[in-house]
Amino acid sequence: MTAKLDYKWHLREVMATKGMFSTTDLRPLLAERGIDLSASQVYRLVVEVPERLNLKVLMALLDILDCSMDDLIEPVAAGRPRARKASDGTETTGVGDFRPKRARITRS
Repeated sequence: MTAKLDYKWHLREVMATKGMFSTTDLRPLLAERGIDLSASQVYRLVVEVPERLNLKVLMALLDILDCSMDDLIEPVAAGRPRARKASDGTETTGVGDFRPKRARITRS
C-alpha cells in the first residue's frame, strides 16, 4: 500500500520574502503575463491552499517570484486527523462530540 500524499502551499511566505505583503500587489503582475484573475481569485490563491491550479498561473507565479516549484509546493504525507483532547482529558476525534444527544421520552 502506498502512502497518500498531500502538500503545503507556501505562496504567502514566498511573497513575503520578496517584499510583497498584499494580494493586490500580485494582480497587475499576473495581468502583465496574460493571467486575468479577479481580486477575490488572487486573494484565495494567496490565502488558501488551491485544490486545482492552472499551469499557466503556476508558471506566471514562478516567473514573478523568481522561485522554483519546490519553494511554492511542499509535498507532505497525508495523515489521519489528529485526535483532540477535550477539557476533561478524554480524546475527541471530530464533530461526533458536537452531535445532539438523543431525546428521552418520559411519562408525566
